Amino acid sequence: MNWMGNLQQLGRSLMLPTITIPVAAILLRLGTLPWQDIHMSSVGEIMIFFGNTIFTYLPMIFAVGVALGLTENAGIAGLSALIGQIMFNQAIRHYLGDEFHLGIPGGILIGLIAAIIYHRVKHIQLPEYIQFFGGPRMVPLLMGFSILVLTLIVIQIGPYLEYFMQTLSTAVLSLGGFGTFVYGVIHRLLVPSGLHHVFNNLFWFQLGVYEKPSGEMIFGDLPRFFAGDPKAGIYMAGLYPIMMFALPAIAMAIIHEAREDLKPKIRITFLTAALASFLTGVTEPIEFAFLFVAPYLFIVHAILSGLSMWIAYYFDIHHGFSYSAGAIDFLINYHLSHNGWMLIPIGLAYFFVYYFLFRWAIRRFRIPTPGREEGSQLEEWAGDIPYRSPLILQALGGKNNIKKIEACITRLRLTLNNDKLMDTAALKHLGAAGVIRLGGGNVQVVFGTYSELIREEIKKVLMKDIHRVLFSAPMQGRMMPLEEVPDQIFAGKLVGNGVAFMPDKGELVAPVAGKIIILYPSLHAVGIQTEEGLEVLLHIGIDTSQLQGKWFTAHIKEGDYVEAGQLLIRFNLHKVKQNSKSLATPMIITNVDKVKSWSFAPFKTVKKGQASVMSVVLKDVTGGGNTFG
Repeated sequence: MNWMGNLQQLGRSLMLPTITIPVAAILLRLGTLPWQDIHMSSVGEIMIFFGNTIFTYLPMIFAVGVALGLTENAGIAGLSALIGQIMFNQAIRHYLGDEFHLGIPGGILIGLIAAIIYHRVKHIQLPEYIQFFGGPRMVPLLMGFSILVLTLIVIQIGPYLEYFMQTLSTAVLSLGGFGTFVYGVIHRLLVPSGLHHVFNNLFWFQLGVYEKPSGEMIFGDLPRFFAGDPKAGIYMAGLYPIMMFALPAIAMAIIHEAREDLKPKIRITFLTAALASFLTGVTEPIEFAFLFVAPYLFIVHAILSGLSMWIAYYFDIHHGFSYSAGAIDFLINYHLSHNGWMLIPIGLAYFFVYYFLFRWAIRRFRIPTPGREEGSQLEEWAGDIPYRSPLILQALGGKNNIKKIEACITRLRLTLNNDKLMDTAALKHLGAAGVIRLGGGNVQVVFGTYSELIREEIKKVLMKDIHRVLFSAPMQGRMMPLEEVPDQIFAGKLVGNGVAFMPDKGELVAPVAGKIIILYPSLHAVGIQTEEGLEVLLHIGIDTSQLQGKWFTAHIKEGDYVEAGQLLIRFNLHKVKQNSKSLATPMIITNVDKVKSWSFAPFKTVKKGQASVMSVVLKDVTGGGNTFG
């Protein structure tokens, strides 16, 4: 069983119901405004009532949200989870009383049951005369039986389960400041994998209990905080200095350590990321900027995050949030906090510690953070997403390698049939800040805030039945637009369309599989015909035919079939450069009438054989005559 993939998907599904919590927080804050001064006290009362209602029904919201999140928004699964939650709540209240309930974990469990049933029966075919109840329509029926079994079990073990949860909660809370430190470290270390959503659930929605004046029992650090529990907020308060101050400090350090020529672009990117972290608590764009190039620094970051939690506990600070520990939540929920103002000086101290620590580390260890080299990631390329996404798909191993593709705020979450088919170098070339392999074919590719847009474009490609041909880099060097080739014939696309490369190594390899249909006697150019009938010309340098094959060695002959990446020609880079107009090497398709559309990767440095530097969609796949001359 693919446990890691299932945990990832569960973590993502938990984000859906939490979207409702900021609504509740805003309503509760607005409800405390002095409405009575304008003789509208009822408006404030209704807002507070609405906010509390959302928290009351959070278990139901989580049940529906988890079911939808695990079934790609299948409405029948969400409806079945809703029915199941209502049945379960009523039965438990009748047999065990109002004092016992499973809360949000119970809602998650019911959502999981609905999702599992949906995936088990959605393709079942019944005899024609009862097929109306086949497939997904079986889910509500089976959900009813499942809830019956679950209820019977909980009625029997309920008192023991309640004792266990109380014991666990007491044990964790008894750890005091050290417990918050451990939580902070683990929380931060799980962020790259996305599993922190699962981990947080225990602390935010289960630990601790608070009885409201009405007698209602509230569980979890987050709901207890909004219910007015003075002891709540210890597992949230310490996150504010990190998200509002520490992460923006890292962004500033990266900006100030960037090269002067790249600093304007880096400044725009990371000031935006710093503002997002400060206001909303979205930290991944900054964290992923150094995670892959300096993982040891991320461990230091995790320890400092845990220390922030401990410091907040030591100073008896209680603060919470509805979405994340950003300035918006800080201000909205400040009226519920205790000693919340102390988070500002702590945060400022963290800002200076992080700023000087990261500037020192970047310089001392020469960490290639964005802006310190030409290959820096996190570039602005939103308008290029529709054209680059097919190349990203190919770098992931192609359509047949994708089992599941999802996205969260900063990353693609994928389940691949074979993660060994994924080309990590090509993905980084196409804009990925990094790739996280979690085993079992589960992969995360960090594309920053464009991840959701990339997923949508890739899903469009997956649904289309089109014929696409992908090209790898034929040599190591810099990829460049064809228009920059210092030759009017190639630059004007009179021979065909494509791209060019400025080599830094004297080797030419096949960019695509096919048949060698022409090898020029001077060995400076070679033509390949793909199985789709595309005719690809590779021309080493400009005005190199006059060299008459000197300093060139062919490793293939006409009529040979070659695979992508196979060596075609070696040449003496230094001699050819001295005796030719330019080393610019065009890779062009000469029979452009067969091509419907073109896609190109960024024009940057590539490695020999690097996948997905160019792709074309064909009008048809029929063969054609030789157009090389």
